[in-house]
Amino acid sequence: MAKLMLDVRQLTTKYITRTGEDVYSVDHVSLTIEEGKSLGIAGESGCGKSTLALSLMGYYFPPLHYTSGDIIVDGKNITGMDPDTIRKTVLGSDVAYIPQAAMNALNPTRKVGKFIEDVIHAHELPMDKKQIREMAEQRFALLGLPVDALDKHSVELSGGMRQRVVIAVSTILNPKVLIADEPSSALDVTSQKMVIKMMKDMMAKGLVKSMIFITHELPLLYNVTDDIMVMYAGQIVERGTAKEMVFDPIHPYSRGLMRSILVPEEGTRDVKLTAIPGTPPNLKHPPQGCRFAERCRYATEACKFNQMPLLDIGGGRFYRCGHSVEHLREVYEGED
Repeated sequence: MAKLMLDVRQLTTKYITRTGEDVYSVDHVSLTIEEGKSLGIAGESGCGKSTLALSLMGYYFPPLHYTSGDIIVDGKNITGMDPDTIRKTVLGSDVAYIPQAAMNALNPTRKVGKFIEDVIHAHELPMDKKQIREMAEQRFALLGLPVDALDKHSVELSGGMRQRVVIAVSTILNPKVLIADEPSSALDVTSQKMVIKMMKDMMAKGLVKSMIFITHELPLLYNVTDDIMVMYAGQIVERGTAKEMVFDPIHPYSRGLMRSILVPEEGTRDVKLTAIPGTPPNLKHPPQGCRFAERCRYATEACKFNQMPLLDIGGGRFYRCGHSVEHLREVYEGED
């Protein structure tokens, strides 16, 4: 059996508003990722993807607060660790994070090489400037980045180059789990391909042990990740292999997402796109039952009042719905 790099158990985190209201953006989320595997996370804006990414680092800043659950990285539970310990011993080495708008993450007043020195010194590693420079040059060369970029300020680099440099810097300590939050969303198609290839190469070379890739571009996940997990209103509604999730989604929300975009592998001729009606619920006051019920064309009265557990149907496949898999597939077949 493959080694677990990340084991998240019933993680719940919340935002506390200025008026003291709780907003549970990550609600009892459990997931696992094995060594050498990648997981894609998809869903609408506001579904909890980025909050989950921040929560998985175990490093919380108000208004985000930890509530309950465990985050276990390579057998080590980082939940409840002192923030200074997490910053020095977990972030960057156990868990690395590439934020949204990563192109702007570099300090414009410092050269890239100096920025890397700051990262190494923050982790209190016993390395001098020469050793850090050699390590940085080797990493840039290995990932196909020009070594002279180390001697430039970020404003001297193109957007695509800055993005690739941030990825290289974020992974320079060979993290066990890399969390990439929409790392290619602000790039042109050519730069997207370069970034994705770079991340896949890091996985193949063992520089990154496992990866979480967050994006709303589902066809992108199909080509990048092994599994896909769909979130809605702070909860997991479905998980399966990338192929299963793109070509055979079970949950009505997953199916709605897939039908609202073009999947090149399926062909695009005569494809009619459909939007999911309505808007996600207000998580200050979440629905009593299924959180998707008000937007779901298949919802019954029971769906609106009964909470739905995440059901394990075998083979690493999970879904959260009051309808059976057989019923849903029969309905979908009738519509197609």
